[in-house]
Amino acid sequence: MKKILITGGAGFIGSHVVRRFVNEYPDYQIVNLDKLTYAGNLANLTDIEDRPNYRFVKADITDAPRINELFLQENFDAVIHLAAESHVDRSITDPSAFVMTNVIGSVNLLNAAREYWKGSYAGKRFYHVSTDEVYGALSEEGMFTEQTAYDPHSPYSASKASSDHFVRAYHDTYGLDVVISNCSNNYGSHHFPEKLIPLAINNIKNGQPVPVYGKGENVRDWLWVEDHARAIDVIFHQAKTGETYNIGGHNEWKNIDLIHLLCRIMDKKLGRAEGESAKLITFVTDRAGHDLRYAIDSTKLQQVLNWVPSLQFEEGLEKTVDWYLENEEWLANVTSGNYQAYYENQYKSR
Repeated sequence: MKKILITGGAGFIGSHVVRRFVNEYPDYQIVNLDKLTYAGNLANLTDIEDRPNYRFVKADITDAPRINELFLQENFDAVIHLAAESHVDRSITDPSAFVMTNVIGSVNLLNAAREYWKGSYAGKRFYHVSTDEVYGALSEEGMFTEQTAYDPHSPYSASKASSDHFVRAYHDTYGLDVVISNCSNNYGSHHFPEKLIPLAINNIKNGQPVPVYGKGENVRDWLWVEDHARAIDVIFHQAKTGETYNIGGHNEWKNIDLIHLLCRIMDKKLGRAEGESAKLITFVTDRAGHDLRYAIDSTKLQQVLNWVPSLQFEEGLEKTVDWYLENEEWLANVTSGNYQAYYENQYKSR
C-alpha cells in the first residue's frame, strides 16, 4: 500500500488530482495537505471526504518543523507537490509571499523527503507540478518544449522557476527520484474566480463588467483540468526519474476571442438575447510584464506516455459553465469577504 502526500489538494487543480487518486487507487492512502488560504476550499472535496483511503491535514509547507514531523509520523512513499501561490496579479502586489510558499515551501518538502527517505530512495518519488510561465513569452510562432530555456517575467513565474531548479538540483546532487511537469492554463469546475474564465462566468451571471486586460490580444493554451489530473496520474506512475513533461491542450485562444465565446454560451444558458453578455466586456489597464503568448508542445507526453487531451475546448467550456450555474452556493461562498476586497483593488480601480 502506497501512502502519498498531495500538497495543495484543496485548491483548484489539487482537488481534481486528489479526487482522481482517491477514486482510481483505493489501495493507496492519500493525505491531502493544504494551508486553506483563500483559494483552498474543502468544499471542493465533499464527495470523497469520508472515503477510508483519504485524510486531510491542515498545515503550511513553509513550516519546516511541521513538515518534518509529518514525514516522521506518516512515512510517505511519494509526494505530489501542487501547493503554490499561483496568481500573477497577486505576485506583483506581494512577491515575498510567492518566494516563501513556492521556493522555501518547496525546499522544505525536498529536505523532508531527502531526510526521511535517505538510504532508501527505491520506490519513493517526488513529483513537482509547475507551470508553462517559467518559459517566458512567445511571439506569434513556436511552442514551448521541454528544452526551452527558462525566462520568467513575473514574480510568480520566477518563484516557480526557482522551485523547478531546486527539484532538479536535489535529483542531481542527492539522487532523489523526481519528476516535473509544466502545464498550460487550466479551466474547469472548482476554480477560484480570480482567474479569467470563472471570473467572467460569475460577472456575466450577475450582470457585472467583465474585465479584459489591454486589448485582449494575449494568447493562452487551455487545458481541461481533469485532463491535467489524468496526465499527472500517468506521469507519476510511468515517467522515468529526472524527466520533465510539458502538458498542454494544443488549444490556443486570444483572451478576447475566448471571452466572446463564453458570452455566447452564457447568453444561451441564461436565455438572454445573443450579444447581451458581450456588452459587459470592459477593457482595463494591462498587467505589468504581461506575456503575449504561451503555447505548449506536449508531443513528448503523447508519444512516450500515450496521453492526449480528451475534450475539445467548446465542449469543455460548456461543461464548465454548466457546473458554475448548477453550483451557485459554492460560488457565493468563495466570492464573499476577502475576495471582494481583493477584486475591488485589483480590477475596479483600473
